[in-house]
Amino acid sequence: MPGVTPRISIAICTYDRYDVLPKAIDSATNQSIESHNYRILVVDNSADHERARAFGARYKDVVNLTYIVQETPGLSNARNVSSAQCGTEFIAFMDDDAIASRDWLKCILFTFETFGPETMIVGGRVDPLWGAPRPPWLHDAMITSLSVIDWGGEARVATADEWFAGTNISFRTKAILDHGGFATNLGRIGSGASLLSNEEVQLLERIRAAGGRLVYAPDASVKHLVEPNRLLRSWFRKRSAWQAVSDYMMDPKRFASTVPQYWEDVLKYFNALPPYERTVRGMALDTDDPDFFRWQLGAIYNMTIIKMAGYEGVNVDQLVQ
Repeated sequence: MPGVTPRISIAICTYDRYDVLPKAIDSATNQSIESHNYRILVVDNSADHERARAFGARYKDVVNLTYIVQETPGLSNARNVSSAQCGTEFIAFMDDDAIASRDWLKCILFTFETFGPETMIVGGRVDPLWGAPRPPWLHDAMITSLSVIDWGGEARVATADEWFAGTNISFRTKAILDHGGFATNLGRIGSGASLLSNEEVQLLERIRAAGGRLVYAPDASVKHLVEPNRLLRSWFRKRSAWQAVSDYMMDPKRFASTVPQYWEDVLKYFNALPPYERTVRGMALDTDDPDFFRWQLGAIYNMTIIKMAGYEGVNVDQLVQ
């Protein structure tokens, strides 16, 4: 509609996911608010730029959609490009393998308005779309590693322990720009060989420290594909190790005093194994026991932190029994 300035943008950052991306875009174009009230930005930084342009051309007739081929790789960079180019008061991020509920944007805008101008971030519920049956070893506490978020209750100011997933998080655009954007030394680059993360966490911490309000809005929901390759023990082991790397990179000094405790916890894990498994094999031992597998992931996380710290603070006289 001529003369109407959109208030909010949807940003979908993608890398060579043309098998799932159309469903994400379809859900973005099918929002309950009228199309002239929002923009859609698809930022494609796939390695094959010509293929990306050809794919984007199919959406040339969607008047509120802009398809951007971004040649600099990295999820953080793509998000920063979206924030710089959207030109709207708010920006809502979703993954290329997510499907937004029809009232997603409506709920996001309502939440920003209801909780006032100090509200800088709104995060919503993320429900799983299981690409394969849930395995028996998948502990409930591990679900969040799959970007599945459900803190329950009603819309409210988020507590310090309630974090948001990047596949369903919205900002006042100014808050992103004023606080330096998403850190490009964190976040995913390429097709997933690296699972580096925490770019959202770091930005949220900066905004919160400056007095910004974070609100959890469960009705602003999306569904997120849990692909079969993420329902493998090997993926969770990799995810645990990369989470340790991400956490350490954010604040190396914070881990200096924790290394001795992490070392003790690793030893407890190894001492719980059968004697013939008390080698590096123990870090990759398959089990269907969800509690034991969760313990194994904790040992992998702790051991990665210990390695990142160069074994400083480790008591080498403490050995596996």
